[in-house]
Amino acid sequence: MPPGSVMTFGPHVCGSASGFEHEWLVTDGTGGYATGTVAGLRTRRYHGLLVTPDRHLALAALDPVVTLPGGATVRLAVHEWASGAIEPAGHHHLEHFELADGVPRWRWRIGEVVIEREVAMTHGRNSVAVVHRLVDAPAGVTVELALTALCTWRDADGERDRTTEPPAVELAGGGGFTVDGAYRVDGPDFRPVGEWYLDAYAREEAARGLNPVEDLWAAGTFQATLALDETLSVSAWSGDLDAVPPAAATVVADTRRRARKLLRTAATAGARDAVDKALVLAADQCIVTKPDGTPDVVAGYPWFGSYLRDTMTAYEGLFLATGRFDEGARLLRAHADLPERMRASRLGDCDGPLWFVHAAERHVARTGDDALAAELLPVLEGVIAAYTKGTRDGVRADTSDGLLAVEADESGLTWMNARLPRGPVTPRDGKPVELNALWANALGAVGALRERCGRDASVVHSRREAVKAQVVKRFRAPDGWLFDLVDARPAAYPKGGGSIHDDAVLRPNQLLAFSLPYAPAADEPRLRTQVLQAIGATLVTPLGLRSLAPAEYGYHGTHRGGVVARDTAYHQGTAWLWLLGPYVEARIAAGLPVDTVLTAVEAHLGECGLGSVSEIAEGDAPHRATGAPFSARSVAAVLHARAAIRANRKLQTASSGKTEKLKLARDAAPRKRRNALR
Repeated sequence: MPPGSVMTFGPHVCGSASGFEHEWLVTDGTGGYATGTVAGLRTRRYHGLLVTPDRHLALAALDPVVTLPGGATVRLAVHEWASGAIEPAGHHHLEHFELADGVPRWRWRIGEVVIEREVAMTHGRNSVAVVHRLVDAPAGVTVELALTALCTWRDADGERDRTTEPPAVELAGGGGFTVDGAYRVDGPDFRPVGEWYLDAYAREEAARGLNPVEDLWAAGTFQATLALDETLSVSAWSGDLDAVPPAAATVVADTRRRARKLLRTAATAGARDAVDKALVLAADQCIVTKPDGTPDVVAGYPWFGSYLRDTMTAYEGLFLATGRFDEGARLLRAHADLPERMRASRLGDCDGPLWFVHAAERHVARTGDDALAAELLPVLEGVIAAYTKGTRDGVRADTSDGLLAVEADESGLTWMNARLPRGPVTPRDGKPVELNALWANALGAVGALRERCGRDASVVHSRREAVKAQVVKRFRAPDGWLFDLVDARPAAYPKGGGSIHDDAVLRPNQLLAFSLPYAPAADEPRLRTQVLQAIGATLVTPLGLRSLAPAEYGYHGTHRGGVVARDTAYHQGTAWLWLLGPYVEARIAAGLPVDTVLTAVEAHLGECGLGSVSEIAEGDAPHRATGAPFSARSVAAVLHARAAIRANRKLQTASSGKTEKLKLARDAAPRKRRNALR
């Protein structure tokens, strides 16, 4: 199945267990969402038709039952139970699934009768529309369609069962009902039921070592008699329960129009082919608007929130590669208080502010927005000053060499931040290589912006040159690559040790020293080549770069099991897709081929989170994708890397054309001289 703005599956996938592995997602632009599987089975505790921005699961499912003219009933839903039974098995009637312009569509066939479902959300409001239509039937035939609303009201990370009070269902004026006063479900001819569906089973939660069983409350049914092309629509929403959203069919049409507008905007920024289109819509899922009107980024669905590091790491891909410049500028302005926050409180993040500096400089470089440069320059200088004096997280520029040091990585301050009760899985006390690559890059970025604003940048440039020299000097390891840490504390060593070390463990973090715009090791081509050879031979997988080389102590090639097992493997061998961005940029800088680096990832768009990119994959073959199936950093990295590859290809074409013209000119010169002699 080729990825693109339209993705389809036929009965072989829809009607089998394969359909349980492909997930769809629609979002509302505020942080709320609806998600599930192609075949309709709820395999995660997070699957449902309405999840609120504060991550509460509301409407879990609408189970369709069709009554044919002869009186036979056919159940089109599919559920798995703690007993192991899959009943009903309505996916056996599912002949087609399509994801087009961000709207998922299912078609069930019962002989000559075909029922269609579409799901969309109102952008800017936590509201979902579910439209059912009779799209094919013999002439004059009508069918009865009933939808059983399975409800709950719980934290999306937990469960609710019959040991609690049933959800409080109250009839709503004008039709439908409310649940626990928190959300409303509306549709035609509602008939209350009021009973528990016991022991619903979520197989993905079992695989993650979590409780996979919950009970769902059947609140009642919506019903209608459908002739050809007639619909039965249900809407559900939270917030102002009296404010009825637009008609469901209108919501679907508006969603499609909005998706096409996003694609037109992105096309002006260079995103034009089918893969780009899918990624542009995936990026849109991650961009949300907060209640105060400022943009933000959801790090991943279905369980992540918003974090500074993820937001700014993803900034180039999400906002610049898609042409969303105005939103991006508003997001950057919203972080103007970052220096004060760094001084006043713990961010739990040692490099997010440096990614913010990178994002701001890249935005100005891409858009030429000098007004924004002048506005943000004091903020960026404040970030530099905060690191110089020392942040509340214990990150400070060492006065002896100018490098940034993490005094005590007790809570996981770098992006390798997995924690167990005993502390970080990968403690990185000392001077991490990627932190100092970002530090040198931030100094270069501030210097460039000072020059752009007509201000003297000599002091900043001088400081960057000193840091750059120290990075090359201090981090060059005897093995032919860069140390992952210098001045590492003993706690960073799983085998112990009583003195400060330089840690030569082979990880991908060093890529930032070669890939960033003001990379500190950019002028070391031989070192860069050695590093890329080592990384290419040991860390590169089809779906990202391993976080640790397989030959290193503590390598975990699988990411499975309970919380402890998965968190232990998270940065100890698991492959991260977002690292493909720095890898592509480093290869381009080295003049190495990049055209095939993203081939597997582009195919992956149709494998797990449809149209999107997974957070991580297992380090061992076959590199099964895992983690969040819809990841902002991964989507952004692929968008940005594809843009970089296109720009590099264009540059090479222009260069080869110029070379060819020079060659033709040289060949023509002797002929001109001979003609002149005649």
